[in-house]
Amino acid sequence: MNKEQEARSSRKPLLIGIAGIVAVIAAVAWWISRGYESTDDAFIQADITMVAPRVSGTVIAIHVDDNQAVHAGDPLFELDPADYITHVRQAEANLAAAQAQAQSAQADLTITQTSAPAMVAQSQAALVAARAQAERAQADARRYESLYAKDEISQQTLDQARTTARALKAQADQAAAQLTASQTTTEQLGAKQAQLAAAQAAVAQAQAALDQAKLQLSYTRVAAPSDGRVTRKNLQPGSQLQAGSPVLALVGTTPWIVANFKETQLRHMRVGQPVSVEIDAYSGQKFSARVDSVQAGTGSAFSLLPAENASGNFVKVVQRVPVKLVFDPLPSPELHLAPGMSVVPKVDIRDDSGTRLAQKAG
Repeated sequence: MNKEQEARSSRKPLLIGIAGIVAVIAAVAWWISRGYESTDDAFIQADITMVAPRVSGTVIAIHVDDNQAVHAGDPLFELDPADYITHVRQAEANLAAAQAQAQSAQADLTITQTSAPAMVAQSQAALVAARAQAERAQADARRYESLYAKDEISQQTLDQARTTARALKAQADQAAAQLTASQTTTEQLGAKQAQLAAAQAAVAQAQAALDQAKLQLSYTRVAAPSDGRVTRKNLQPGSQLQAGSPVLALVGTTPWIVANFKETQLRHMRVGQPVSVEIDAYSGQKFSARVDSVQAGTGSAFSLLPAENASGNFVKVVQRVPVKLVFDPLPSPELHLAPGMSVVPKVDIRDDSGTRLAQKAG
């Protein structure tokens, strides 16, 4: 046996030993990892609130800077309120005018309710007096006719008596008409009540317009709707803003993790399973989390151009499904955990006490 053969013979046990060690390490690694599911396709997410003015206007003051932490109710920026103050004053004047009209309508109704019965009594008395005078004049006219037939009075005297009788008869008819008119109390009250109702409706409308004007004036001061950190600020003093156009964003203070697991990794996942998390930005630190829920659809199903598998050639691709993981407990607020930061979660699937992800109650 030459030296080369001897060297090969001596290396063979060494190679076999190395292969055995590698096999043992691989077996141990498989044994350890078989109770876990992990992915490097995961990132931090948080609530992002886009802030936009509710009214149009010119920026006159900005109270926050980029990346500044704010609390709910803290002022963010202000718009020029001059136009909206004018609207409030005009609405106040309109309300005062409507209230004056309502008071006048109320007074008319009160006067009508008070005077109507007295007018009826007065008209009744006037009718009685007018009829009495008319009857007396008619009696005089008949008596003058008898005297005229005996040639005891002149034609002129008779004509005068007849004219007086007709005049007093007309006055009695007029008094009867006035009594009929005064007896329409119900209709008059109804008309006055309708006028009052219309005036009160005008007051309510003017009050609503004033409330709306004050509300729009309050919108010139924009406050933070929730706790968060200011980002994507795009406004300067003097900027002309349109209602509904976002000018900055607030990133929430409660981050969570979106982990895109392969669909084949979800078989043994349950709600509440513990998760060990490594964040690329804080290498060496371990964070605790738990499985919360799974998205109702794969990531590709919600893409801008979802796959149309029913057309053309189909190639099966393992899909990824976003799973929500929540920190438990929350990391220290001093750590900068921003949406989009990469993480590597490892889910302990040996805990099967929870429900399946698809069965989580709302």
